[in-house]
Amino acid sequence: MNAAGPLAAIPGPAANSRVAFAAAHVVLDPVTAGKQKPSLDMGATLAFRQRLWSLGLGVAEAMDTAQRGMGLDWEMAKELIRQSALEAETCKAAIACGANTDQIAAEKTHTLNEVLAAYEEQCAFIESCGAQVILMASRALVRCARGTDDYHFIYGRLLSQLKRPAILHWLGEAFDPQLKGYWGEVDADKSMKTVLELITVNRDKIDGIKISLLDKEKEIEMRRRLPEGVRMYTGDDFDYPELIRGDGQHFSHALLGIFDGIAPAAAYALRALDRGDLKTYEEIFAPTLPLSRHIFQAPTYNYKAGLVFLAFLNGYQDHFLMLGGLENERSVTHCAELFVLADRARLLMDPELAMSRMQGFLAGKTSQLRRQST
Repeated sequence: MNAAGPLAAIPGPAANSRVAFAAAHVVLDPVTAGKQKPSLDMGATLAFRQRLWSLGLGVAEAMDTAQRGMGLDWEMAKELIRQSALEAETCKAAIACGANTDQIAAEKTHTLNEVLAAYEEQCAFIESCGAQVILMASRALVRCARGTDDYHFIYGRLLSQLKRPAILHWLGEAFDPQLKGYWGEVDADKSMKTVLELITVNRDKIDGIKISLLDKEKEIEMRRRLPEGVRMYTGDDFDYPELIRGDGQHFSHALLGIFDGIAPAAAYALRALDRGDLKTYEEIFAPTLPLSRHIFQAPTYNYKAGLVFLAFLNGYQDHFLMLGGLENERSVTHCAELFVLADRARLLMDPELAMSRMQGFLAGKTSQLRRQST
């Protein structure tokens, strides 16, 4: 184990120099694992969010990290949003929640007005809970949209109805292959043009945009072209330290799934950035990058399993089970390498517990293989 020991998870206020959200995972109620209608362990799920808030991070709720579109349906998301928003109000903490169209079947072709109505329902619910809206990319919209004008229509109507500025989310194919061709274009440069036009027309209704393309050059280019006052939220889990630090003229804020797993390091690094201590900022974030790149390796959409496994190792939940059995989408070798990288990044918060749980996990997998071979 790392001789330096784990990083101290020190409670504190939000950073001053950057806005930072952690997209948080959910904890399955293990009794309902594998059932047709699983449920969440809401106590453990909310406790994890309280931990993120205590470190000064905001929570991005009911996003793809929470298995939205991969096990977390709208009815489950509604209750998650409601309870998380209540907790955020009690803690006086930041929360933004994902609005999508997943109450209508994405595999069917809907009209634009049906897609709009689905988005409107979710936006209204989120704002009724007192949370900020994140407009997620819709599988139903990409299926029925005939071109860029349809995206301008949907987003323009939605933004005009919101009580407070929203965060847009451009989610790339690596995270969801069903979103290929979003914004009416397959080419990323043409898509960027469309999104920038949309932001310019609706700039007073937009807080910022999170882009999850895993292409830092595209993010750097786009943030240079954003209208003044519109934030770029990095969703790049491969190069976030460089993008958050910035280039002397522009920088990115953060809305990251990896912050779920590296919250103590993220809080520590952002506080160093507030002080102008770039040396400490780089030293803290540097060993988290190999861990993040490992968790988000292809197929990238299975990254949730890595975050849940890390939470299990750290004692934030008592099991490694996920909605839809997604814990099985990463190999034993992948999990073992994650353990090593998390230790190097000083993110095994109780090394003895983590070691015990890793040994138990490996023993269980070995027994399973033996049973299958006989």
